[in-house]
Amino acid sequence: MIEGWVTRGADALLQPMQPVAFSRSLPQDALPTIEIDDSRTFQPIEGFGFALTGGSAFLLAALAAPERAALLQELFGLTDAAVGLSCLRLTIGASDLGSRDYSYWGRRRGTAHHAGFNLGAGDRDVLPVLQQILRINPAVKIIASPWSAPPWMKTNDSFVAGSLKPEHYAEYAQYFVEYVQAMRKHGIHVSAVTPQNEPHNPKNEPSMVMTATEQAAFIKGYLGPELRKGAPGTEILCWDHNCDEPEYPLAVLGDAEARAYIAGVAWHLYNGSPEAMSKVREYYPEQKVYFTEQWVSAHDDFMGALRWHTKNIIIGTLRNWCRTALEWNLASDPEYALHTRKGAVGALGGVTIDTTIKPHRGAVGGVAVGATIKRNPGYYLMAHSARFIRPGSVRVHSSEVDPLPNVTCRTPDSRMVMVVVNDSDRARRFCVQHQGAYATLELGAGDIATLRWNVAIAEAEL
Repeated sequence: MIEGWVTRGADALLQPMQPVAFSRSLPQDALPTIEIDDSRTFQPIEGFGFALTGGSAFLLAALAAPERAALLQELFGLTDAAVGLSCLRLTIGASDLGSRDYSYWGRRRGTAHHAGFNLGAGDRDVLPVLQQILRINPAVKIIASPWSAPPWMKTNDSFVAGSLKPEHYAEYAQYFVEYVQAMRKHGIHVSAVTPQNEPHNPKNEPSMVMTATEQAAFIKGYLGPELRKGAPGTEILCWDHNCDEPEYPLAVLGDAEARAYIAGVAWHLYNGSPEAMSKVREYYPEQKVYFTEQWVSAHDDFMGALRWHTKNIIIGTLRNWCRTALEWNLASDPEYALHTRKGAVGALGGVTIDTTIKPHRGAVGGVAVGATIKRNPGYYLMAHSARFIRPGSVRVHSSEVDPLPNVTCRTPDSRMVMVVVNDSDRARRFCVQHQGAYATLELGAGDIATLRWNVAIAEAEL
């Protein structure tokens, strides 16, 4: 028996579908058929989620304690009613979705050296909000990325653009180690780091350019050895940028000394196509694949955004070996005010938190009164996936059928979960075939559905 949940529009979200029984009989009509073969397995799934930016943490911290507790339980809880987010991306230092630029190492006055690592120099709300999340689900996976090195380590002494000076490679590697160690002291395990967020994007604030040659040199000579010595258990993922430049991770991984320290490749999809991830993996199949960022624009149509992200960020990434699928900011305010001067404008969070506090640069927090929370496309994207495909699930073979992009996983509790989109302008009937049994379903034009059934189809069901 297949149970399902379908989203038909912004006013018809995650609605339960009528259960559909399996049958041994072939359908009389010649229907498109999605064939499932759970003997053909691919990558394990490690999690779905968002980035907990400084701005996101500020908005969550501004909620009154009961409202914040209820929202975080809804987002990260392990019950059937919760979204079940299981992975978060953190920023090592400032990102563009915060009220200011900062690093954890200031320059010692009158010298070119640091004045000591200070986690408290960052957004003060990130740690307490993250700790509250981990009390709800201690197994949430953490991936962390810097947007920039401390400016005094860079060629232009700025948070924007520039590159890391070779004479500071050793100190910058220690910066990562001290970050991971400081987080551990707060009970937070950083599973993986990337050397640089979007190393080919010098226009953001903060930002830093890092060529493939520079990244390989930094990893093999400094970051890899230092993390292995001072922060064992934290992996390195290279690249962390778009799918239109597979030659970058190929160049980094082509350096055997660097590759010895690299566990995988992180990707975004602002340019290119998901297939690039598989192309890189063909050369280095031992390397894991992670999808770490994609924003939703505040100007996007609700269903258009949800449909595109389902096809590309859930189905497209998982079909191309990704173990995680992460959206960008977890929360935004209605005015999109929490960003740096050159940071992203109009980045729609998974939820919009509207409070009586008006965020501004330099804001120091407070408690919201009468907050309202709006659930956006990113929220429902995760509700269609993270809720059902839990960490430890494994992707299995499902045939590609036009116009029904789909992906299927086997969960740890022995169920099959399929996410499928009717990517056409008319209703479509189709078959799901598994273990010699067939079920016929129908999705309306543009519908998004999550289907679930037991791995072992009992004869009593047929």
